[in-house]
Amino acid sequence: MADFVQTSITKTAVRELAAPIADVAAFATIVDGVVTNNPWNCTAYTYGDIPQDPVAKSREAYTAYILFEDNEASTVGTMTARSQTVAAFNAAIAEILADAELATAMGGDAVRDADSENYSCTLKCHDANGEVYYVTFARDQVRISSYSDDAIRTRVETWADTVPALA
Repeated sequence: MADFVQTSITKTAVRELAAPIADVAAFATIVDGVVTNNPWNCTAYTYGDIPQDPVAKSREAYTAYILFEDNEASTVGTMTARSQTVAAFNAAIAEILADAELATAMGGDAVRDADSENYSCTLKCHDANGEVYYVTFARDQVRISSYSDDAIRTRVETWADTVPALA
């Protein structure tokens, strides 16, 4: 029988943040800054005759939590809204908070629970050495995955050290 032969070694590294990223606007600023400014010096490439950006969003998820509180500020109901973009996230929250019929049906006033919100965005990155790796930003951590060259981790880590919210 033939044996499996290891052909590559991929690594994952995680930075747990000292404090959650403050809000979705701060989160989006960090992510959009990476996509726009390419601080890791990623390179454009072609895959299947289709040009690819050096850094691109590959997946996003934003979850809002809404509490419904009665006149004594007791929670009488909850709702979550999950969106795939920051714009949809903000629009969904605005609609839910403004929906008087929903608040009446839930038995209390809608209140945004911003501290419980979750944000996640995965960036697909192409290193100058040819590796494709991923950087996933969450509200409480940053994860680098599918990389082999430790220089990739060093570049991301050095950049993250310059972003106060990623301490």
